[in-house]
Amino acid sequence: MSAITGAAMVAGIIGRPVTHSLSPVLHNAWIEAAGLNAVYAPLAPTADGFQALVNGLRGGVIRGVNVTIPFKEEALAAADELSDRARLAGAANLLLFRADGTVFADNTDGLGMLGALAAQAPGFDPRSGPTVILGAGGAARGAAAALVLAGAPEIRIVNRTFDRAQALARDLGPAVRAVSVEAAPAGAGLIINATSLGLGGGPGPEIDLAAAPLSAVVLDMVYKPLRTEFLRRAADLGLATVDGLEMLIRQAVPSFEAFFDQAPPAGVDVRALALRAVGETP
Repeated sequence: MSAITGAAMVAGIIGRPVTHSLSPVLHNAWIEAAGLNAVYAPLAPTADGFQALVNGLRGGVIRGVNVTIPFKEEALAAADELSDRARLAGAANLLLFRADGTVFADNTDGLGMLGALAAQAPGFDPRSGPTVILGAGGAARGAAAALVLAGAPEIRIVNRTFDRAQALARDLGPAVRAVSVEAAPAGAGLIINATSLGLGGGPGPEIDLAAAPLSAVVLDMVYKPLRTEFLRRAADLGLATVDGLEMLIRQAVPSFEAFFDQAPPAGVDVRALALRAVGETP
């Protein structure tokens, strides 16, 4: 393990809860392989303590943080400057702390999602048909924004609070609309679970996957367990599946580059490391 000194570069992840996060496994493996004097740490503020934590980190105390549930929309509001991706999404999963005290917000969730689709469902084209997104929080916003930019013709938002789904649709433009869960799967090319349902082994979101075409791809952003009940149901129907761990790894790459001014070193099997960390077989 590389030595950590008083001159170490520091980055991390903010969430609540954050104990389940595999981001420290990925980033610290890359840090060690690159021989960096650096560390990536988890941070878990109180439910109402996010803004105070961000303010305390201003001025370059640390390089930056990734942001996960439930703070992605708060992260956007806490920033002084936004990337186009973050602005369109209305949420941020990456904050960079500049020496002048300002905070820059970006959203790499969409990049991670598109990268995971390219890796595990290489024949999928976002422009080929409607996409269904289950959820209307920060992760759903990041996914929807990326799909809008990728030319998706129609994005259907399903959320237990219909007003929140409508608000997301209004923010993202005419290609995005709120629909009922019953109407969502018909003709869908892609169905995404952007909620935390299924985390830890629960049943996952309720939607009739059998009503989707056999050509549909199903992606679950939950990665613990790797094979969620949602993905198992999809696979049992013969649908192509994409797991949340691949998305996590793909979105972590631009974050690492932003924190440490270099790409992650090649040859590190972070997927195998992450799987071992959650007790799965690589």
